[in-house]
Amino acid sequence: MNLFKTSISFLILFYFLSESNAGDIKGNVKYDGKPPKKKPLRMDADPVCGAAHSEKVFSESFKVNDKGELAECIVYLKNVNYSGKTPSSSVELDQNGCVYSPHVFGIQSGQELLIKNSDATLHNIHSMPKKNKEFNFAMPKVLKTKKSKFDKSEDPFYMKCDVHPWMKTWVLVSDHPYFAITDTNGNYEIKGVPAGTYEVTCWQEKFKKNPITNTITVGEGSVTKDFTFTRPKKK
Repeated sequence: MNLFKTSISFLILFYFLSESNAGDIKGNVKYDGKPPKKKPLRMDADPVCGAAHSEKVFSESFKVNDKGELAECIVYLKNVNYSGKTPSSSVELDQNGCVYSPHVFGIQSGQELLIKNSDATLHNIHSMPKKNKEFNFAMPKVLKTKKSKFDKSEDPFYMKCDVHPWMKTWVLVSDHPYFAITDTNGNYEIKGVPAGTYEVTCWQEKFKKNPITNTITVGEGSVTKDFTFTRPKKK
C-alpha cells in the first residue's frame, strides 16, 4: 500500500512539474508594403462552380486586412522532441463551392484527414508532397467522403484539384501539436509548449520560398513573437 501511495504521489508531482514547465507562444503577423491586387477566380468552366456563388470569388493566397495583418499564415516549431499520442480526431478538408475549406491547415503525422465533397460535381484531389506519399484520386458527386493521412512531418505543401485548376489548399504535417494558423487579425497562439529553446517558423503562401525562422525560448508563462513579411524591392 505504501508503495502504491508513493507511486501515485510521484505521478501527481510529475504532472504538476510538467505543467509548470510549459508555456504559451503568441503573436501577430503583419505585412509591410502595398498589398497585391485581389485576383478573381474564373469558375465559368464548370456551371456548378459558377452557380455556387452570387458574388465574385477571389484568390485566397494573400489575405491581409486594412492594418496590414495577415491571415492564414502557419506558425510552427521545429526540432521538438515530442512523444505524445497522435490525435484520434480527424482534420476535415471540404470541397465546397469549388474551393477548398480551409485554404491553409495543419495536421499531425498519422492523424486522419477526412476529405469531403460538398459539391454536385466531380473533383480530383491530388497531393504534391516531397516527403510523404503522393495521392491522386477522383471524388465524383456521389462520393461524399474519403479518408487519408500523411505519415511523415513535412513543411507546407499544396494539394490541388486536377479538374478545377484554381483549387488549391496548403497543409503542414507536423510530428507534434505545436503549430497554429493566424486568424483574420493576424493573431496566433500555441499553447502548452514544453520549456526549452526552439526554432519557430512563420510561413505564408506568397512568401513560401522565404519563410521567416527565428529562435525562441519558452519558459513558464507566455512569450510573444511577432513576424513581419516585407514586400520585395523591385530590382
